[in-house]
Amino acid sequence: MAAYRWRARTYQGETQSGDIEADSKEAALQQLRQKGLIDVHVKSKLFELTLRAHKVEEKEIVVFFRQLSTMISAGVPLVQAFSMAEKGAENPAMFDLLKTMRERLESGDPLSDTLRAYPQHFDQLTCSLIDAGEKGGVLDDLLLRLCFYKEKALVLKAKIKTALIYPASIIVVSFIVTTVLMMFVVPVFVTMFADMGGELPLPTRIAVGISDAFVEFWYVVVFTPFLLVAGLRAAYKTEKGRLALDRLLLNLPIMGNILRNAAVARFCRTFSTLTAAGVPILSALVTVANVAGNKVIENTILDARESISQGQSLTQPLLESQVFPVMVTQMISIGEQTGSMESMLAKIADYYEQEVDTSVNNMTSLMEPLIMAFLGVVIGGLVIAMYMPIFQMAAGL
Repeated sequence: MAAYRWRARTYQGETQSGDIEADSKEAALQQLRQKGLIDVHVKSKLFELTLRAHKVEEKEIVVFFRQLSTMISAGVPLVQAFSMAEKGAENPAMFDLLKTMRERLESGDPLSDTLRAYPQHFDQLTCSLIDAGEKGGVLDDLLLRLCFYKEKALVLKAKIKTALIYPASIIVVSFIVTTVLMMFVVPVFVTMFADMGGELPLPTRIAVGISDAFVEFWYVVVFTPFLLVAGLRAAYKTEKGRLALDRLLLNLPIMGNILRNAAVARFCRTFSTLTAAGVPILSALVTVANVAGNKVIENTILDARESISQGQSLTQPLLESQVFPVMVTQMISIGEQTGSMESMLAKIADYYEQEVDTSVNNMTSLMEPLIMAFLGVVIGGLVIAMYMPIFQMAAGL
């Protein structure tokens, strides 16, 4: 007998699911229909295990929140709204998530507590906003606000990925090309030069020496990049290592400016969203620090929280950290004085998100001539070095 996963509806419209053993898929369908179930769907659990490799994407969460906001605004009860979203879930992982959440809601758990049970899918910011929406009776409005925040965050994350992946891919490709040339192409020329005799020009001797080192210590060339990546990942998991690496990232030329602007935009957007939802400022700063994405900025935000708890202003510790640009601290100071912190933070976030977009585009444009220059120096220099002995021999004839 084989195991099958099934999903069906009762005549009252209730969605049910579970596991069943049967000799075949048709036999499983027949057993379920005999129980009075309709709209029956059956899948092999072996196939289901393959589907479980799928993950719940953040985009799916955003779409679900938008649907949930619409249904709540229309007066649909929360459990029924989850049931309706569950029926429309195409990703098996998303279906399972909604199903288990609906079961918790049916047992009487609040939505915010239900979300906190799945920290891998719902961060502290999401839980705080949902909690504020439930307590204030404005859950649909805060869900829309959360969707707006998440959509902005996804766009910003995509820009940062572009900024990081592009130069990283260029470095990897350049390393592979250089390694192949030194280990497989240059030795062919070395054999030919040995047959020719005579002293090789200095550029050729340098290229041959580098090639010999690559060939002799090939294991160092091959495994060093992997060990370096593993070492950096291990260091990043420690408190001191993460702080040092995050500080290094912020001080990188070009890239550091992009990461700094992205962190400022994330800080302002998150803080604005939380204050607009009525979350207390001290609680909001803890959440903002947790989603900062950089240990240096996280520590700066926590220092600012400590300053506020002692009755001081928010801007002073941000200014003293020298992490946040002066313009940001000045605008936050104006927001504090005028009581328009929410709108001021949103404007700062808009500005720095645009700055990130511009910087990424500029970096991409700048990288293209740098790539051409690098390839010209490495490959062109190598070609010249390899052909210089041939030119010398031709000149001596």
